[in-house]
Amino acid sequence: MALSIIDIIEKKKFNKELTKQEIQFWIDGYSKGKIPDYQSSALLMAIRLNGMTKNETFNLTDAMMHSGEIIDLSKIKGVTADKHSTGGVGDKTSLSLCPMVAALGLKVAKMSGRGLGFTGGTLDKLESIPGFSINLTSDAFIRQVNSIGMSIIGQSESIDIADKKLYALRDVTGTVDSIPLIASSIMSKKLASGADCILLDVKYGSGAFMSTKESAEELAKIMVEIGTYFGKNVQAEITSMNQPLGLAIGNILEVIEAIETLKGKGPKDFTELCLSSGATMLLQGNIFKNREAARTALKECIASGEAFNVFKKFVEAQGGDVSYIDNPKKFPTALYKHEIHCLKSGYITSINTMALGIESMHLGAGREKKEDIIDPTAGIILNKKLGDKVEKGSLLLTLYTEKEIDKTATQSINNYFEISDKPIHVGSPVEELITYSKEKKEFTILSE
Repeated sequence: MALSIIDIIEKKKFNKELTKQEIQFWIDGYSKGKIPDYQSSALLMAIRLNGMTKNETFNLTDAMMHSGEIIDLSKIKGVTADKHSTGGVGDKTSLSLCPMVAALGLKVAKMSGRGLGFTGGTLDKLESIPGFSINLTSDAFIRQVNSIGMSIIGQSESIDIADKKLYALRDVTGTVDSIPLIASSIMSKKLASGADCILLDVKYGSGAFMSTKESAEELAKIMVEIGTYFGKNVQAEITSMNQPLGLAIGNILEVIEAIETLKGKGPKDFTELCLSSGATMLLQGNIFKNREAARTALKECIASGEAFNVFKKFVEAQGGDVSYIDNPKKFPTALYKHEIHCLKSGYITSINTMALGIESMHLGAGREKKEDIIDPTAGIILNKKLGDKVEKGSLLLTLYTEKEIDKTATQSINNYFEISDKPIHVGSPVEELITYSKEKKEFTILSE
């Protein structure tokens, strides 16, 4: 009996499990334009309302992954690694973390995306370095990873063709917030990118797509299980986005902060995230057997300058002007600079991180629509973060933009910060590490 998309929609409408063949039929047909948007929209909504079983999620990931090119990294000598963040405000992690682990022998072959909305994109940050190119041929990409240990390029248009179409459709049909659809979207791209090891940074909180820790854990677990099912070493960190990561928000500002971090002068929370994630990646790649030894080696490669040297080689190999890396003062600065001061004294106990991300976007640092042009100089530098004591009139943050600044912004931006009489404890940005045993069919969750 021939498969029918209407029968598949009806089946999922009544919460029945779809077969591998039915899912493949849908993804093949939609990728090739044989199944129209309105029918895929109906199926997506049925999935959003009824969920998917593990087998359905595995099969959806498989079909999406094979809808385009699968990258072959077998010519890279050594263990290949990739990382993915679900997105956050001030998240410039790849710029510092990748050179750190590459300096210790891990081969980082990474494809990244652009920012949209209040979260920044790795490619946008890298392109704020004059001359830097995110476009390499497959051969050049592999040669560079072999020679200096890392490369970060734009996602190939030929990878995961189904995801590009489905992602755009989900965005306009109210079906974005489905765990199986999110997990299959992320993991199909990561698996198609070919790395042996994948570290997932799943963020939650006021500046993340997943608002609660529980929802972040649910997403992390299914993604780790998907990766394990397909024979990859996949682990996930649960990290807090209840405040921006580091002090800088905005492209050039974040590149400068990443450089400072590679020189051992980075913000405490961002440095800790890089050390923790770096240790996990080095253990995944069997570069080290012991977590403390890996952390010590990461600190030493920063202190020796080796991690910074790898970053310079990476920038130079992809056409970037290294003189800006050696002397970040060469980067252009925004036309306008406006300081925001505290309106009361006390301790910062809460930050509306998403509001700060949106504020940065409005300054010019992000895109509301894909076609928007980013101002690389725009953004925010925080002077105070969670747990810090502030005095009335003290500097809270500084806005950078090419646009005229609303001088009345002090009140509204102060409202993004909750200030109380008593201090709060601020823990590590990495709260949990999630792994999965295929043999035991169980998760291990290590709390920081």
